[in-house]
Amino acid sequence: MPFRAVLFAAALGATLAALPSLSFAQATGGAAPSGQAAPKPAAKPKPDPKPDPKPDAKSGNKPAKPDPKAAQRPREPAPMPLLGQQISYPSLDTPGGTGDLAYGAYQRGYYISAFNEALKRARAGNDPAAMTLLGELYSEGLGVPLDPKKAVEWYRKAADAGSVSALFALGNMTLAGRGVPMDEPAAAQLFRQAAEKGSAGAAYNLGLLYLQGRKIPKEPSEAARWFEIAAAKDVEDAQYALGVLLKEGNGVDKDIAASARMIGAAARLGHVTAQVEFAIMQFNGTGVPKDEAAAAAMFRKAALAGNAIAQNRYARLLAVGRGVAQDKVQAAAWHLVAKSRGLGDPMLDEVVAKLPEADRKKAQAQAARWEAGRA
Repeated sequence: MPFRAVLFAAALGATLAALPSLSFAQATGGAAPSGQAAPKPAAKPKPDPKPDPKPDAKSGNKPAKPDPKAAQRPREPAPMPLLGQQISYPSLDTPGGTGDLAYGAYQRGYYISAFNEALKRARAGNDPAAMTLLGELYSEGLGVPLDPKKAVEWYRKAADAGSVSALFALGNMTLAGRGVPMDEPAAAQLFRQAAEKGSAGAAYNLGLLYLQGRKIPKEPSEAARWFEIAAAKDVEDAQYALGVLLKEGNGVDKDIAASARMIGAAARLGHVTAQVEFAIMQFNGTGVPKDEAAAAAMFRKAALAGNAIAQNRYARLLAVGRGVAQDKVQAAAWHLVAKSRGLGDPMLDEVVAKLPEADRKKAQAQAARWEAGRA
């Protein structure tokens, strides 16, 4: 399940001044475990980055093309909490950089060149970065046939040579049962080793395993401890997770102000569900000073990211002019977008029905253009 649970419910209308939280089922279409936040799908750890130049233009292979249909595919809840931090690579054209040909090729999508260069380096000596890259290529089938077992072999060699990213990758492979038998306790040990060596993503994953308590003992306090370590390194999911625990008093002392700080931090880093939850807190003055204008702006940000709950809440604010100038045409447009995602609202249906025909058509056209732009 996606680790993006918010606590939300009920209508705005006459109770607009007190926006309650959404249930997980309302927010995601699924059910959250009792007393828990649900996990977000994995952002796979990438190999340890190095500065890199442009790959050899004569390498002969071509960069992979993006899938034009990928943005249209709805996100489905993931059955396993393969989560972590997406590592950002440095610019390929850094002036004066000594460079790393294998990583430069990998980043540009020249996977065969990346494989050949990494393999040459791995065979030449103790090069954990090259070994980790080989594991990644085999794990994803990039430039080589997909082979999880070979991926695990290279990740293990890299981990033995000191790669923390490889340890993290091994944890994810072991948790998912890719290339090795599925073994959650063993995955937890790998995550712990990587986390103790500084992997924020591994700390977050370990926290999730303690929160869920499936194959290892359920210990919310341990979950909170590892979330806090990851949150301090700006892992937005960890910030949101810790915020939820602080809000509920689950594994930690209940602290609404601290919860708001954590959820707000995640929201500012782009965690869309946190943006919705934080907007609710801002609107109500829960843990933060009441600020309807800031709440409306935060709802709009999440609405633009495609969150149906935010689209609905922003439409309601536009309809009545709370925190934002009243604009019933825009309210109708946002309502139609949310409704197309399965979130109906009788109050907003009435707003649309009462619009003059010209305004109603304008709202419909705006909603259609927005949807076409996302397709």
